[in-house]
Amino acid sequence: MTATLDHTAPTIERQFPPIRQMAMVTLALVIVGGIYLAAYLPRRAPFGPAVGLVVAADLLLLVNVVVLSRIKPFAWGTFFLVAKWALLAYVVIAGLLEYVFVTDHTRGHMLVLLTLMLATFAVTIPLILGFSVARYADPAPAPTD
Repeated sequence: MTATLDHTAPTIERQFPPIRQMAMVTLALVIVGGIYLAAYLPRRAPFGPAVGLVVAADLLLLVNVVVLSRIKPFAWGTFFLVAKWALLAYVVIAGLLEYVFVTDHTRGHMLVLLTLMLATFAVTIPLILGFSVARYADPAPAPTD
């Protein structure tokens, strides 16, 4: 006996809040802020626009985490399984970029702003990856490592 798949059957997709869209806006704000600051290196950049961008990005990231935490039911096991490994990778990437800034003699407020942007970047990407996988997973717990 052979099994056949009915590709004509309608699939029901759950509706989720705009987690990915908010995360992409967060990334856009951080990237614009980073480019803005990097354009001035090695000179001192006006910090007003960069501070505004990083504050807006971090507030949006906080809202995104709160909205994500309220989704019921959700495949949290799958989310954390994917997000923790992605976070490890992006912390390494952000650390390498931080090393480049420090060895390039970036100091003071400029280094603080770039570090905050790197931290936001390193958290946002794993959030996107974890959510993108978990939204299609069964809400049952994921297998452990």
